[in-house]
Amino acid sequence: MAALRKLLLPKNTSVVISNSTIFLSRRGIASKLFVGGLSFYTTEKALSEAFSQHGQVIEAKIVTDRVSDRSKGFGFVTYASEDEAEKALQEMNGKPLNGRVVFVDYAKPKTDGGSMPIARGPPEPPVEQ
Repeated sequence: MAALRKLLLPKNTSVVISNSTIFLSRRGIASKLFVGGLSFYTTEKALSEAFSQHGQVIEAKIVTDRVSDRSKGFGFVTYASEDEAEKALQEMNGKPLNGRVVFVDYAKPKTDGGSMPIARGPPEPPVEQ
């Protein structure tokens, strides 16, 4: 991909790969927003349509439970530029979407996944000498 970028794209062009589609943006780095308080009936298409009024939406993703495949009530929207993301944050935060008030903030970078410590029983009693 890096070789393709050097050969084919101008210098100030960024590439975002999502769902096997390549999106190009000459406006800057893509910005991701966290959207909380979503209705369990909100679809990714509806989320994308609601937020596309404020800029070019690259991806809209609703987080679902692995077992039940049901929405967890939050998701993420990725914009082509930081300016569009800022505009959407100001316009959509606290506004109703599908009957629920949504809360919008900048997404935080992924962490290690909060790895749980391995339980190995109670600690050994201190050895007295």
